[in-house]
Amino acid sequence: MEEKVSLEHYGILLQAEEEVEALQKATKERIIKDWLPRYTGMPLEKFGKYILLVNFSHYIRMFADKHDVPIYGVDRPMQAATAEDITIINFGIGSPNAGLIIDLLEAVKPKAVLFLGKCGGLRNNKNRVGDLILPIAAIRGEGTSNDYLPPEVPALPAFALQKAISTTIREYEQDYWTGVVYTTNKRVWEHREDFKKRLRDLRCHAIDMETATIFVAAFKNRMPAGALLLVSDMPLQEDGIKTEATDRAVTARFAEMHLNIGVDSLKQLINKGLTVKHLRFED
Repeated sequence: MEEKVSLEHYGILLQAEEEVEALQKATKERIIKDWLPRYTGMPLEKFGKYILLVNFSHYIRMFADKHDVPIYGVDRPMQAATAEDITIINFGIGSPNAGLIIDLLEAVKPKAVLFLGKCGGLRNNKNRVGDLILPIAAIRGEGTSNDYLPPEVPALPAFALQKAISTTIREYEQDYWTGVVYTTNKRVWEHREDFKKRLRDLRCHAIDMETATIFVAAFKNRMPAGALLLVSDMPLQEDGIKTEATDRAVTARFAEMHLNIGVDSLKQLINKGLTVKHLRFED
């Protein structure tokens, strides 16, 4: 008799939990379906199933000009444009904004999300400004990702998407680095010797403010996500800290290629093109 009552009680609790989860999901769906157009100015039906995330408005302008499409949200916090089932979004800078846009994108259920970001190169003997870095993982130093999954969960990209990026880079006859990027929530750290020592000890290839958050939030929301980073400065070098003038020079030389590789990588997935035909591992 006691066992029967206990099972019935368990069933009631389980049903109650499911009802709460269903209510929370319905509430979230209502919020994000309102907020994604509110932040971008773009109606939900205008979004493509393949998403490019960027930090800067000039990437949006280059994309819109190339495909002759309008830009939405010029008076909103985020700008967006869509062409050939690909939507590009300028979501701003920093891990909170990165988490926000991933949450909002659940409203359109994208098939792939690719982040095209700038980063600081940390390997002084290897990296140089203009290099491409294809991160195989990110260190969760930003804190925002802890609101999505426990700290033990690694920040990893979707392998199929990174394969498509790798293939596209090679088609452009460019080289790239693979490695780990450290994602921080603090923009002004270049004066801190203790933090710079920690970065050296961790042997990271690059540092940015969004990659780990995007990987973890996308994993939580069941979205395939990847990243391709452009080295815009070498902050551990003397006189290597980014300025407005140096960033403008990087943009003029490398931003168009960065964007084109991102677009063509998503087209690889859209067209179900072959990516890596053979993999060879060497000691």
